[in-house]
Amino acid sequence: MDNVSIVMTTYNGEKYIEEQIDSILSSTYKDFELYIVDDGSDDNTMEILSGYKEKYPNKLHISQNATNLGVTANFLNAISKTSSEYIMLCDQDDVWNMDKIARTIKRVKQMEVQFGKELPIAVFTDAYVVDDKLNVIHESFFKSSRLNPRLIDLPHLLMENKIIGCTLMINQAVRRILQSNPLPKRARFHDGWLGLIAASAGKIGFIKDPTLLYRQHSSNLVGNRSFFSYIINRISNIRRQRRALLELYIQAEEFASLYHNLIDSRNLEIINRFSKIHQKNFIRRRILLIRYGYLKSGIIRNIGLMFIA
Repeated sequence: MDNVSIVMTTYNGEKYIEEQIDSILSSTYKDFELYIVDDGSDDNTMEILSGYKEKYPNKLHISQNATNLGVTANFLNAISKTSSEYIMLCDQDDVWNMDKIARTIKRVKQMEVQFGKELPIAVFTDAYVVDDKLNVIHESFFKSSRLNPRLIDLPHLLMENKIIGCTLMINQAVRRILQSNPLPKRARFHDGWLGLIAASAGKIGFIKDPTLLYRQHSSNLVGNRSFFSYIINRISNIRRQRRALLELYIQAEEFASLYHNLIDSRNLEIINRFSKIHQKNFIRRRILLIRYGYLKSGIIRNIGLMFIA
């Protein structure tokens, strides 16, 4: 078997973390190590983790940041310190299917055979959306949120992240790119950043079946919402949406700055063009979005994009 590093970040996760760790330890694929980096919890998270470390000293590696980094920086920093062939990301409050690791690594290795192990590869999956008690709210994260997981070409991913980080596996070629330069300061989300690496320099795969229970609760930092609530939120927070769009342009600018030597000229042009859209006038911005496919999932989202762009 090939060794897998599972990277979990925690912050005040005492309520659900035991269920998550137990589900991972029950995996059919056993050649993994779990690296847990706490971001300064002030509840009983570290005490719970210490208990697991004592019980599974060769399986778990526990550390705590000296200062709070935030989810994105914590994940990217932790991933950059791994050394195994394959890396999976893990949230503190979900529950993994027993075959999650096995199914995902199988797809990654199939893609490596097809495209080569030196190519950056990322694979993500669907997820069941569940409530606090693990009752299924929806059979598919993507159907419930009306996101199209097939729209994973570079222009679409620059505009809208489709990748659920807690379902993601990357190969070591993705990590090497992350390690090759300073970690980003303007990445919006860690999973989106890794997706951009794979989309611009390698390949992305998608498994349509759910591989975990994605817990939806009030303390989720970035979680699933009904599509109706998504629309209401967008309509009532136009200023925030425009700021988020600007953050995407700034993210793309930093991405190109960090990795321009690792990306082919065609993809680098796609990224650079996207990063400069906000500098154009009202009409030109919309023409560029449509012409080059910097779009979102579905008609309603794209109508909204044309309004705020």
